[in-house]
Amino acid sequence: MQAFEGIRVLDLTHVLAGPFATYQLAVMGADVIKIEDPNEPDMMRPEGVSPALNAEGRGTRFISQCGNKRCITLDLKTEAGRAIILKMVETTDVVVSNFRSDVMHRLGLDADRLQAINPQLIYCAMSGFGATGPKAQHPAYDNVIQAYSGLLAATGHLGGEPVKVGPAVLDYGTGAQAAFAIASALFQRTRTGMGQRIDVSMLDAALMLMSSTVCDAHVRGGPPEPHGNTDPRKAAYGLFETADGQLMVGAFTNTQLARVFTSVGRKDKADAMQGLSMEDVDAIAADDRALLQEIFLTDTANAWEEKLNAGGAPAARVRDIYEAMGSAQVQSRRSLQSGVSAPEKGSATRTPVAAFDYATHGPELTREAPLHGADTDAVLAEFGYSTTDIEGLRKSGVI
Repeated sequence: MQAFEGIRVLDLTHVLAGPFATYQLAVMGADVIKIEDPNEPDMMRPEGVSPALNAEGRGTRFISQCGNKRCITLDLKTEAGRAIILKMVETTDVVVSNFRSDVMHRLGLDADRLQAINPQLIYCAMSGFGATGPKAQHPAYDNVIQAYSGLLAATGHLGGEPVKVGPAVLDYGTGAQAAFAIASALFQRTRTGMGQRIDVSMLDAALMLMSSTVCDAHVRGGPPEPHGNTDPRKAAYGLFETADGQLMVGAFTNTQLARVFTSVGRKDKADAMQGLSMEDVDAIAADDRALLQEIFLTDTANAWEEKLNAGGAPAARVRDIYEAMGSAQVQSRRSLQSGVSAPEKGSATRTPVAAFDYATHGPELTREAPLHGADTDAVLAEFGYSTTDIEGLRKSGVI
């Protein structure tokens, strides 16, 4: 039995952060019912690299976070549409929304209204800046929060332009925080018997994802200096050129640096570090780094990765994401599982599922991401609507 089997989730989210949160519940067994407007589907449906999948409304940006979900269409601007939600809430465990709080209030679908119907309901509201504060009603995307939070300014090189982190890490990071909050509230409910209201902010999630940087800035009374791919205080914590590519080395402590020197054939340097403080070693980082750079140019990045890892030093040749996906290490794990088939590729997509596994009944992708409204009739029937009722709702444009 999976952790969330028997848990029903109404997914009133769109774009990336919200759908990723509910996806994490879905791969752990929750019955996630995605609700979309009949005329305005989730804006991620036509987004991706496969024209064929985009055309059917299951672009790669959509399917990457919507497997295992069922999908119904419902016009929440209509009284009949809202009435269906209110009926569904009676037997629902979790509602997740990433509309602005004023939108849900105008629709009459705010936490007060829904928890009056079902006091055990967990209501999770996600937004760019949270439900309180002067920016509570302001819209945001991942790149906007990167700019506001300081992440943009902390990335890049000293004296250079700020650099946006490429993938939408704050969207996915916020989704992971929300999924954890919901899981915690479900556990809390087993003790209290009561529901919960959760306020998830992308800005708050960004700060959580930069925890040590936040603490540093507070103590310093100013922001950290960006230093690109290399820590200027550490001889072997950064990027090096090799004979055929780039190598990232992660030797942070004196012990790790000594392992690097031993692995590259300079045990004399490793022995000389014995008894020195970290401050002493850091003081000569520039010279040691120059020495290592000269050595790394004598062999390939693959060779150095193998030598350093064998010697207990963290290092990796720089790979692109496609190469990483095909690596023996990733292939040995279950973080990527088969999803929707891409016509151009002729095979199932490899879809991220979860960053963890269980010994038994762990995260599993068992159902393809749904087409727009694919489960409307079946879901409404489960809630007591007859075929005649459903036909009437469709004719009136409610579904």
